[in-house]
Amino acid sequence: MIERYTRPEMGRIWNEENKYRQWLEVELAAAEALSEEGEVPAEAAALLRQHARFSVDRIQEIEREVRHDVISFTTSVAESLKAAGCADASRWLHFGLTSNDVVDTAQALQIRESYLLIQKQIAKLEEVLAARAWELKDTVMIGRTHGIQAEPITFGLKIALWYDECRRSRVRLDQAAEDLRFGKVSGAVGTLAHISAAAEERICNKLGLQAAPVASQVLARDRHAAFVSALALICGLCEKIALEIRHLQRTEVREAEEPFALGQKGSSAMPHKKNPIVSEQICGLARVVRANVQAAFENNALWHERDISHSSVERVILPDSCILTDYLLEKTHWLVAGMRVYPERMRKNLELTKGLVFSGQLLLDLSAAGMLREEAYRIVQAEALKAWQEDGDFRAVIEAHPEIRRFLTAGQLAQSFSVERQLRNVTAIFDRVFTPLRDAKITT
Repeated sequence: MIERYTRPEMGRIWNEENKYRQWLEVELAAAEALSEEGEVPAEAAALLRQHARFSVDRIQEIEREVRHDVISFTTSVAESLKAAGCADASRWLHFGLTSNDVVDTAQALQIRESYLLIQKQIAKLEEVLAARAWELKDTVMIGRTHGIQAEPITFGLKIALWYDECRRSRVRLDQAAEDLRFGKVSGAVGTLAHISAAAEERICNKLGLQAAPVASQVLARDRHAAFVSALALICGLCEKIALEIRHLQRTEVREAEEPFALGQKGSSAMPHKKNPIVSEQICGLARVVRANVQAAFENNALWHERDISHSSVERVILPDSCILTDYLLEKTHWLVAGMRVYPERMRKNLELTKGLVFSGQLLLDLSAAGMLREEAYRIVQAEALKAWQEDGDFRAVIEAHPEIRRFLTAGQLAQSFSVERQLRNVTAIFDRVFTPLRDAKITT
């Protein structure tokens, strides 16, 4: 991923230096575990831990000749041992292992590091969503379906929906990460031909991983596909939030907007512009992670016990997906925390159609009062369409309508057009979303 969208801490996890550092850690854990099993001399394992080093530049130099990254790596490490005066210990480096024993197990360590960063980020987003939902719980606005005004809601209720999805995204991420907390040191076709099951488990435990119950030359890629899917759903939530704020920031709506810093410029040509550039960036980059899901799914089917068609793909999609998810979570947290909200504009837009958005409640009240539903629908729709076309006062027309007044009194009609009545159950919804008991059930 380009530097523009890479936060330093996540970028360090996926740079070449850290990749080879994790490879070396797998090699050292293997040597130490095998020494404990009596298969590698304890002295050799100790020397490897003390003196084994690598050089990224040297690995790349060797790879240009041998065209094999793991061999280039082990050669570089062997050279460091020779330089340290313990060349004989290099006989026990990579002992009983195949390349992907190292690569897949080390990659699980990188993914674990990435997950821990993303986990912190999504927890921060969840926290700010909860705070803003409660802050704006009773901030009345119009709800829209198909982009058209529908019925009243509150802005806090909209944010509570995002919070609830954020919590589910966190749970999905935790599960997908746990399914990838596995290593494998079972050899070229997964048969443990050169290392015992006990040794494999010992190696993986040293690395904070579990040994995969069964593997081919590689871990099954459904694990990785599930992880990338979980990341894509997190980014999809970020996109959902950003897209909504983009719509609410439109000049004709102006109910909310993303932060605009002092000295910031919106347009090179139009000084008045305050464009939702971060929201648009979030929506755009979420597409990249979502597109990576297809590649992750296609990586699951490999020839026999392994081919390398997945390998080149994962060099792109795993770091890019982790880096972008981390970046988008940080940007979305910034967006939600600093989002500017305009309640007066929300109320003005709610009243824009002069009562049209209460047509559904009016229909129910007429039916409950004794008018046949079909007749009630005919009358209400006719007056609503006329008011819409002529920019008329729907509520005034309804209150003066002789057929409607035969069924509903002035007091009853006031209730038909009551915002408070429409929103009387918002507190009950908040109680369902934010109760500690439900939180406890979800996180266990």
